[in-house]
Amino acid sequence: MDRAAEDLTARARIRDAAIRLFGERGIDGTSIRDIAAAAGVSSGLVRHHFGSKESLREACDKYAKDRMLQIGTELTQEHDLSGLDPLALHPVAFPLQLYIVRSMMDGSETATALFLEGVDAVEEWTTTYGIEPKDRRGYAAALAAIKLSVFVFREQVSKALGEDISTPEGYNRIGQALMEVFTIPLLNSEQVDNLRKQEK
Repeated sequence: MDRAAEDLTARARIRDAAIRLFGERGIDGTSIRDIAAAAGVSSGLVRHHFGSKESLREACDKYAKDRMLQIGTELTQEHDLSGLDPLALHPVAFPLQLYIVRSMMDGSETATALFLEGVDAVEEWTTTYGIEPKDRRGYAAALAAIKLSVFVFREQVSKALGEDISTPEGYNRIGQALMEVFTIPLLNSEQVDNLRKQEK
C-alpha cells in the first residue's frame, strides 16, 4: 500500500474512532490521545490529519450528517420501509445516531441542521403517503424527536428492557418497538375528534 492510501485509511480510522468516542463520552470527555489509541495511531498523526480536536469534531459532524442522509435515502427509496433490517443497519447507523444525539447535546450546529432536515423529510413523507395530521410540522418534529430520544435515554431504556440497546439484539428490539409505536394507534378516531373539540 502506498503512503497516500495509508494516510487515507488512517484518516478514516481516526474519524471512526472519534465518532465512537465522542458519541459515548462527548467531546469534552474525549482527548486526542484517547482517539489516537482507539484508532491505533499516534497523537501526532491525528493532529497531522485534522489539526485540532474541534476541527476533528467538525469533520465528524459533516461525515455523520452526509452518511445518515445517504442511509435515509437508501432506506426510503420507492417509499418502501418493508425491507428495513435493524440487525443489518445496527453496525452502520447506531454509532452515527449516538454521535449525532451527543453532538446536538454538545451544541453542534451541524447536528441540529441534520435534525431539521430530518423533520423536513418526515413532512415530505407524510405528504407522499397522504397522512394528514392537524399540524404537519408539529407531527414531523415530534416523530423525529421520538426516534432520537431513544438514544438520549439509552441507559434508562436499556434498563427498562433488561437488554443493552447498543447491542445488535437490543437495537433490533427497540427498533421493532418503535415500529409498533408508529403503527398501532393509541386512540380511535372518535377519541381524537373529542380531544380536538376540547382544544377549540
